[in-house]
Amino acid sequence: MSEQDVQDWIRKTVANNDVVLFMKGTKQFPQCGFSNQVAQILGYLGVDYKDVNVLEDMAIREGIKKYTNWPTIPQLYVKGEFVGGCDIVTEMFRANELQELLAKKGIAFENKTMPA
Repeated sequence: MSEQDVQDWIRKTVANNDVVLFMKGTKQFPQCGFSNQVAQILGYLGVDYKDVNVLEDMAIREGIKKYTNWPTIPQLYVKGEFVGGCDIVTEMFRANELQELLAKKGIAFENKTMPA
């Protein structure tokens, strides 16, 4: 795939899925702690999301970083909007901001806060 093809594929994937997580590994088998953390949060909230394993394709792994100008993985997108990586998603979850964003965007989830 050319770099343009990769960018087009990423753009379509983000546009055609309400929630997308570009991660190392899969939601069933995350392959890094940061990806696992975000997958755990989404799982805890019961969010249905598409996972994209960047370890399967180096062009996508590098392409997603260029797509957002964000150097790290995982990367979470909600309704086409880049939310952030592990630290941002975790902070948003703890502050109930992730839940508010999901509600605002019309994404089905279980309205839970972080366990004590």
